[in-house]
Amino acid sequence: MMQTLGPILNSAVVIMTPLLLAATGGLFTELSGMLNIALEGLMLIGAFGAIVFTHYSGSMFIGILAGILCSMLLASLIATVSLYLKANVFITGLAANLLVSGLTVVLSFKLFGNKGVVSFVNIPQLPLLHLRWIEKIPVIGNLLMGHNGFVYFSWLLLLLCNFVLYRTPFGLRLQASGLHDQVLVSLGLRPAHYRFIAFLVSGFTCALSGAQLTLNLGAYVPNITAGKGWIALVVIFLGQKRPFGLLVAACIFGLADAFSNFAQGSWDIPADFILAIPYILTLVAIIGVSIYTKRKSRIG
Repeated sequence: MMQTLGPILNSAVVIMTPLLLAATGGLFTELSGMLNIALEGLMLIGAFGAIVFTHYSGSMFIGILAGILCSMLLASLIATVSLYLKANVFITGLAANLLVSGLTVVLSFKLFGNKGVVSFVNIPQLPLLHLRWIEKIPVIGNLLMGHNGFVYFSWLLLLLCNFVLYRTPFGLRLQASGLHDQVLVSLGLRPAHYRFIAFLVSGFTCALSGAQLTLNLGAYVPNITAGKGWIALVVIFLGQKRPFGLLVAACIFGLADAFSNFAQGSWDIPADFILAIPYILTLVAIIGVSIYTKRKSRIG
């Protein structure tokens, strides 16, 4: 049993990382009062930019920076259209997702003559880190060892997110822009300014999320995000819009995805059904959180 459980838990840590990174940035926009459904598109453009520029530059660092730039440019475009041109943020986010989905396929064909999977053989490999202080953690130390830098950075980023949101004037004003934006206006501050920054933060974290997917694989697959941006949005609500709640929610989805991967080779069940397990869990989670929220509001 433990021989089976160990690989599943180890795989879950890797799988949950893109969700956690995207949800961390999405938390900023959500707390600022903006529903950012463009997480999927921000992840996808970041994934594409990171692998392509890593291929052409030969440097993973440059590739990741380029992916961040691409994603943040898209985030700034979404923010500008939503905040200053007063377009509906939901429609704008949906348009961004559709734009990136098609744009990456077109660019892939123009650059590599291939609309399908593009493999990059000679790009730098994503190194695995072995941190001794993590190995010393009782029980779970071995499970948390030997992952790539994105995994450990996602945890540090979550701690930083918690500090910024609840221990700095910027974080408190950001939350005020979502709860009581007129208070900020009365103080001579602009809620749109904080919301714009929140979109940029989401672009930054989503770029890292997408880069982890492509650089870990060493290839670009059309729509490689496969709905992870939407699941990250669910993670925000399932985690009760709290940084450490995101960690728990992302871990649940990571375990579900890792379990479905294990079940494909172990159970005599149609593969389509097994692959649907994480998305079924997403639907169940949405329904469960909605019921809980309604009951809590009635009691309150």
